Amino acid sequence: MDTAFASAVEISALVRSGEASAREVTEAALRRIEALDPALNAFVAVDGERALADADKVQPGDAQPFAGVPIAVKGNVSVEGFPLTFGSRFVEGLRAAQDAFLVSRLREAGFVIVGTTNLPEFAILPTTEPRFGGPTRNPWELDRTPGGSSGGSAAAVAAGMVPLAHGNDGGGSLRIPAACCGLVGLKPSRGRISVGPAMGDSFLACHGVLTRTVADTAHALDVLNGYEVGDATWAPRPAEPYATALRRDPGRLRVAVTAANSLGVEPPADALDGVRRGAEILQGLGHEVEEVAPPFPPAEVLDAFINVFGPMIALGIEMLVRMKGREPEADEIEPLSRAVLERARNTPAVTYLSTLAELQALARRIVGFFADYDVLVTPALGARPLLIGECHGYGEDPMGDLARSGLFTPYTSLFNVTGQPAISVPVGLGADGLPVGIQIVGRPLAEDRLLQLARQLEYASPWAHLRPEDPRGDL
Repeated sequence: MDTAFASAVEISALVRSGEASAREVTEAALRRIEALDPALNAFVAVDGERALADADKVQPGDAQPFAGVPIAVKGNVSVEGFPLTFGSRFVEGLRAAQDAFLVSRLREAGFVIVGTTNLPEFAILPTTEPRFGGPTRNPWELDRTPGGSSGGSAAAVAAGMVPLAHGNDGGGSLRIPAACCGLVGLKPSRGRISVGPAMGDSFLACHGVLTRTVADTAHALDVLNGYEVGDATWAPRPAEPYATALRRDPGRLRVAVTAANSLGVEPPADALDGVRRGAEILQGLGHEVEEVAPPFPPAEVLDAFINVFGPMIALGIEMLVRMKGREPEADEIEPLSRAVLERARNTPAVTYLSTLAELQALARRIVGFFADYDVLVTPALGARPLLIGECHGYGEDPMGDLARSGLFTPYTSLFNVTGQPAISVPVGLGADGLPVGIQIVGRPLAEDRLLQLARQLEYASPWAHLRPEDPRGDL
C-alpha cells in the first residue's frame, strides 16, 4: 500500500481500521526518507528504531486522532533524545533532555516522530542553507530553496517522506516554505500554541504544521492548541473544534485583495496571476471581493522589525552560550548570526522597548483595517523561490543577505507583528513549473474562518494531486 502522498487523516483511518498497521506506515516513511533525503537534505536526524518501537504501541481501534501517523519536527524544538541543532555548529552534540510541550501533544495524539528537520542557522533566514549541515533543496527543483526557516519540514512533506511536519514562524517561516513547496502553512494567532517549557512568551514566533491538505491542518491545530501550565500568554479556546468548523460554510465574506507591501516590491507575474486566480475563485464562490490599498507602514518598519526580531534570535543564542559556558568560536556560528547577536547586544533596552511599543501601535492600526473586511489576500512571496546560494548569510555581506531576504518575503512578517492568523495555500503552478501560493490573513483569533475559506479554495481548485518529480528520476 503506497501511503507516500496520503493525508494524515487518511493514514490514521487506515491504521485505526486495521487496513494498515502503524509499523507498515512508519516503515514506508523511513524507506522513502532513506531513498530521497540524500538528494534533498531535509532531515538532520532520523531514528528509525525508536520510531518503529513507538509505532508498535499503536493497535487497530486506537482512539488517538493521529494514531500511527509519521511526523517530523523542526530542529529548533526539543524532542527528547534527538539532536537539538538550530542549524549551528556551536551546539553540535547537544541533545534534548525533554520534549517541548507541543511535542508531548503530538505523541499524545498518536503521532510517530521519525526525525528532526533542517533549518537555517538559528532560524534567521527564509532560506534553508546552514553552513553546518548544508542546504535543503526544493523537491520541485533541486537548485531552488524550499524556503525557510521551516524548509527541511516543507521539503519532507512535499516529497512525500511524511504527510505533515512541524514548523514555526517568527516572520513567515511556515508560510514561506509552504508557498515554495506547494503546501498549506497556517501561522496561528499569537498564543494559540504553547511555546513552553523553554519559553514563556513570544511576541513574534508561534508553532504550527506544514501539510498537503486543509483538513490535516485543522485536525493538527485541534491537537496542538491550548494553554499549558506556566504559559505567560495564551489565546482563548475556540468555540468548537477546528475540524468541526471546517465542515461549515463561512457565509458571504468581505475579501480585500492587494499586491502592495511596505517595501515596494513588485511581485513577479506568476505571483500576481496567483492572486488574481484566487480572487476570481473566491468571487465565483459568492464572496464580495475588492482590490484595496491597506494602511501598510513605510519601508522603515523593516528596521523596527529587526530591532525586535534580532533580540528574539539573540535570546536563543545567549541561552545556548550560558548552557555551554562560553562564547562561540569564530567558525562556530555564521557571520549573519554573529552580526544579529552583536546588534542585539548593542541595542539599548530603552530602544528595544520603544520599538516594541511602536510595533504594537502599528499592529492596532493594521488590525483596525479588518473592521471592514473579513480577510485580506496577498501574494505569499515577493519573488520566485531563490536559487541555492543566492541568500545564505555567510558571505561578505551577511546583513545584506538579511535585507535581501526581506525583498523575497515582503508580505509575511507584518502579521507576526499583529499576531493575526495567516495561511499560505497553493493556487497552482507558475510558468516555471514551481508552485504558486497566496497568503490569506484573518481577523485576530479567526483561524476557523481562514480554514473554511482555504477549504473552499481547495475544493474549487484542488492542489493535493500536484506533486514534484522524484529526485531520483525513477518515479
